[in-house]
Amino acid sequence: MSGSKPDILWAPHHVNRFVVCDSELSLYHIESAVSSELKAGSMRLSEETTATLLSINSDTPYMKCVAWYPKYDPECLLAVGQANGRVVLTSLGQDHNSKSKELIGKEFVPKHARQCNTLAWNPLDGYWLAAGLDKHRADFSVLIWDISSKYTPEIPVATEKVRLSSGDTEAGLVVTKPLYELGQNDACLSLCWLPRDQKLLLAGMHRNLAIFDLRNISQKMFVNTKAVQGVSVDPFFHDRVASFYEGQVAIWDLRKFEKPVLTLTEQPKPLTKVAWCPTRTGLLATLTRDSNIIKLYDMQHTPTPIDETEPTIIERSVQPCEHYIASFAWHPTNQNRMVVVTPNRTMSDFTVFERISLAWSPVTSLMWACGRHLYECTEEGKASSLEKDIATKMRLRALSRYGLDTEQIWRNHILAGNEDQQLKSLWYTLHYFLYLTILMKQYTEDMDQKFTGNKGSLVYAGIKSIVKASMGTTENLRHNRSGSDRQADIIQYLSEERSLALQLCGWIKKGTDVDVEPFLNSLEQEGDWERAAAVALFNLDIRRAIQILNKGASSGKGDLNLNVVAMALSGYTDEKNSLWREMCSTLRLQLNNPYLCAMFAFLTSESGSYDGVLYESNVAVRDRVAFACKFLTDAQVFVSCNFCGKSISYSCSAIPHQGRGFSQYGVSGSPTKSKVTSCPGCRKPLPRCALCLINMGTPVSSCPGGSKSDEKVDLSKDKKLAQFNNWFTWCHNCRHGGHAGHMLSWFRDHTECPVSACSCKCMQLDTTGNLIPAEMVQP
Repeated sequence: MSGSKPDILWAPHHVNRFVVCDSELSLYHIESAVSSELKAGSMRLSEETTATLLSINSDTPYMKCVAWYPKYDPECLLAVGQANGRVVLTSLGQDHNSKSKELIGKEFVPKHARQCNTLAWNPLDGYWLAAGLDKHRADFSVLIWDISSKYTPEIPVATEKVRLSSGDTEAGLVVTKPLYELGQNDACLSLCWLPRDQKLLLAGMHRNLAIFDLRNISQKMFVNTKAVQGVSVDPFFHDRVASFYEGQVAIWDLRKFEKPVLTLTEQPKPLTKVAWCPTRTGLLATLTRDSNIIKLYDMQHTPTPIDETEPTIIERSVQPCEHYIASFAWHPTNQNRMVVVTPNRTMSDFTVFERISLAWSPVTSLMWACGRHLYECTEEGKASSLEKDIATKMRLRALSRYGLDTEQIWRNHILAGNEDQQLKSLWYTLHYFLYLTILMKQYTEDMDQKFTGNKGSLVYAGIKSIVKASMGTTENLRHNRSGSDRQADIIQYLSEERSLALQLCGWIKKGTDVDVEPFLNSLEQEGDWERAAAVALFNLDIRRAIQILNKGASSGKGDLNLNVVAMALSGYTDEKNSLWREMCSTLRLQLNNPYLCAMFAFLTSESGSYDGVLYESNVAVRDRVAFACKFLTDAQVFVSCNFCGKSISYSCSAIPHQGRGFSQYGVSGSPTKSKVTSCPGCRKPLPRCALCLINMGTPVSSCPGGSKSDEKVDLSKDKKLAQFNNWFTWCHNCRHGGHAGHMLSWFRDHTECPVSACSCKCMQLDTTGNLIPAEMVQP
């Protein structure tokens, strides 16, 4: 390769050796870089590898092409094609056996001297070497030599002895008679043996690609094309061949050899090398002149003879180094690895990273493919995000037949993992609903007998419907906390409907007696000490709550802090300004358990004001509902501000808003006609009535034209309805509204919203708008 750019070859059977060929042959050994310091005679190829020069062979001048012997023995035998057409067998000084010595120095000489362009060893018969020569009108351009030949058959005399170097003591034979001669009066630019048969040779001739069958050399199969350079067979699909001309690559299928099956995008510069990756299916690398970019073509397609569509090609470009690349060579075994060499013999070890294809499996596993490897994404730690993923939970619950246990419905929370307390509460609530279905039917039948006018069924009614059914009376009871030296009256509410609601919440069993002891025992068995203590306290039994906390602290899995909480409970006092209240209010903010927080909120709250318990979101809903059934009045409804969320009242701090009548919102129709037109919490103005355009909170009687509305509606017949005349009312669809008296008056004659440009059919959306007055029903 005198005067040309260097080329590089990997050893076929030594994965850590390669040869650089230009004016001489240089053998390198590649190894891992154990330290940042280089050894003498070594050069760095990458951050991980270095190369050490082992030997140099300068005995073969005028090199034009080199081919490494493909067999194991001899392992360092190379064939060198020279500018005069001779092919010389040489070595790099690594073999010392007799077989290697017999071959080294042997020359194969054509009849007429001309340049040798390409060499190719037969991969099946290792003694056959094909050489491609330039054109000569009286000679053949494709010569196949048998390197085992010891003499020239047509010459009876021994051939001329040629000394390779001054150090050699033996001379090699010169062989002039090739085994086969092909391609007369033509030029051969590239060669490759077809792996499927040892006697099929593909040659890139001057104007065509030709397939020679050595079993019948008089015939050949050929196709006319300009793409005759760099012919190479895909190592994974032996019928797929690549060749190039100038800047264009042609892909051929030998089973339909009439035309290329694919022509790759033309490069702006002439190509210098094309090579298939030996470790990756369908990956072709190309290099252009004066470029530091290697272009890769990934063919996502297995060629078939009947496939007329072009395969899917994914193009990529890689830059192994900053300088122009003279040549490159794929590593024979390491996947996607190559070594590149620059014109000044600077080398670089480079790995082409695969495209990563991500895939989500139906079981929410993330995997990706990279070359021959398949990776799965896993997370370390007990509480990984995968375990928290809702899709994973759904799948695991479905596999455990979650939700299908209809006989013991409460067990479904165990099938879900028994970790979600809210889910546990839900399934226990459904269990109580089903358990008490018969009881509710009996209750409904009893109510129908008492109130014959009510034909509705409460079998599937919720707690809100049961409590507000107004079929019984609510009894106000005053109790003091058991176990406390100080006496404090606590108002509790008791009715048949409330008892039924407590049963649905799981606090008590059948009957009106509020006996929570069985429920407390079950909570203790489950180790739910905080909840059990809270339920005991909500039933005004401080002594039982302290006992539960002490028992929980002494258990094996209990929290020792429960003793501290029990000690704090034992010092309860109802004095508002006591040090105990101050310390407990501070302690409540430091507790993590919601039930412990709710206990201190209950003890430190004013009678009737239990927001600290009701709005503790981490307390189970059914426990908060049961608490409300015991301590809240029936008419627990208030209007809240849209900005701050507080109740619209004169004094939120002085008068608890639970159980207030609407007189405290300034709408009672009292003789003073007091008004409140803004929120007492944030001072934002209240919305205006859509009809009188006066801020809500102003009594209807003080509104202009209010008397006409009153006369038309005639709400003065009943004092309760007179108060209702001033209530806030609005449409849940369009959010427009005003005083209840004005709205009733408007919708007596209209169906649409009174606000201009609003076409909402407010009254038709309300089921009560379609009711027929009782006096109009015919008996």
